[in-house]
Amino acid sequence: MRVVGERQLEAALAAVGGGEPRVVVGGNFATPRALLGIWDRAVPRYRLFMINAQGPLPGRDEVIFETPFVGPGMRDGGRRLDYLPMRLSLVPQLFARSRPPDVVLVQTSPPRAGKVSLGTEVNILVAAVEQTRARGGTIVAQLNPAMPYTFGDGELDVGLFDLAVEVGEDLPSPAPPGPLDEVTASIGAHLGGMVADGATLQIGIGTIPDAALGTLGDRRGLAVWSEMVSDGVLALERRGCTERERPIVTSFVFGSPELYAWADRNPRLRLARTETTNDPARIARQRLMTSINTALQVDLCAQANASEVRGRIYSGFGGQTDFIVGALHAPGGHAVIALRSWHAKSDSSNVVPLLPVPVTSFQHSAIVSEHGRAEIFGRSQRAQARLITERVAHPDARAELAEAAGRLGLHPA
Repeated sequence: MRVVGERQLEAALAAVGGGEPRVVVGGNFATPRALLGIWDRAVPRYRLFMINAQGPLPGRDEVIFETPFVGPGMRDGGRRLDYLPMRLSLVPQLFARSRPPDVVLVQTSPPRAGKVSLGTEVNILVAAVEQTRARGGTIVAQLNPAMPYTFGDGELDVGLFDLAVEVGEDLPSPAPPGPLDEVTASIGAHLGGMVADGATLQIGIGTIPDAALGTLGDRRGLAVWSEMVSDGVLALERRGCTERERPIVTSFVFGSPELYAWADRNPRLRLARTETTNDPARIARQRLMTSINTALQVDLCAQANASEVRGRIYSGFGGQTDFIVGALHAPGGHAVIALRSWHAKSDSSNVVPLLPVPVTSFQHSAIVSEHGRAEIFGRSQRAQARLITERVAHPDARAELAEAAGRLGLHPA
């Protein structure tokens, strides 16, 4: 690793950025902002690969966005957005087979005993570093004292990096959640009722999963094997709900400055690469694996849409399908999809007869809304449709859904 100044780094990156290189950059709230700015000034045209990119991002027409999970920074990319519909666990294979990275830009902790840590964001970055190094590409670190040093797969030898620049900047956080509304609280209560003592949790992003975590204060012996860890997990840890003999395993940390401080040099926390956290076979080995994710819509065939809004990519598959498959194969496992039954802005039901957009996931064990939960594993297709209508859908939509079920051949015999 050669530490250089910003001007020297810009000149070095200009020399490696000919053509249309693919640059993989840390996403979520671990993006190396200063480093990305230097790269953007140095390279006229490139393909920017990020997971759940937060804004702002370079807005030039010469910058093509690539991602299997669209964050707010890329949602308005229009024709510049090259969305890749795929499970997050398969992204390392994508790098190896068809979209090899030329450059990797990451934000890390300062060196410690010959290593740096990727800190709050590991997921696909280790695979990107390995593939780039194998192809003779360029790997650059933004060394930031504010980045926590986390243990696990994100601890990398300084020799893997070609260049580094020292830039300190505060790590951003998602907007703090507002007051818990009645609908979200009700969904959280239904979800919490499905989590047993000793369960292993995977929790997705959003207010609904956070609400579920908030109901688990009296549980004991919980474990966490999740793509993401948020402040809700920290609260469980502090309440003594988690099993101390098992580390908390995740691929990225997404939350408040308090959460980042807790993560720093914490032996209870292990940051693992996506191939580990999202491997359905490993997930299936977790005790009472309980996967809780959200959707924008579900239909009477128990299919979920968590990716598109009115024909526009909103997010993507992410790790939802990985964890659904893994949880369903785990002894005593649950794969749960949760959503509000009604969309207030459009004044329409989030439970529809058939999804009008590509399906994100299906074959869950249960679907939950503020009205209750439909336990659908092992039920016939007709029984699934009836349970979703009666226990998940908004009362104002039930008559129309029952009529639609008849047209679809899903009406009870």
